[in-house]
Amino acid sequence: MKISYDSEIDALYIRFVEGKHECRTVRLNEEVTLNIGVGEKLVGIEILDAKEVIGSGGIPSVTLEGLESANAPLILQDKPAKKYGK
Repeated sequence: MKISYDSEIDALYIRFVEGKHECRTVRLNEEVTLNIGVGEKLVGIEILDAKEVIGSGGIPSVTLEGLESANAPLILQDKPAKKYGK
C-alpha cells in the first residue's frame, strides 16, 4: 500500500495495488473516488480537498492492525516521486 499527497492540488491517493491498472471510477461524493480494477478489486482511493476532508491538523496517524506486513519500513517523502494515476 502507498499513500501519496500532492500539496499543489490538495489531493490524497491511497494505492492498494501497485502498477498500472485499467479501472472504472466510482464517485462516492464530490471529494472521494474509488478506482475499481479487474475482478472488482479496489485499486485505490482518491480524496480531493484532502485537508478539509481528513482535517487540517497535520499528517493523520496511520495504524496497521493484524497485518503480517506491518513490519515493512515506513518511508516519508515530501512529495511523491511521480504523479499518481489510474
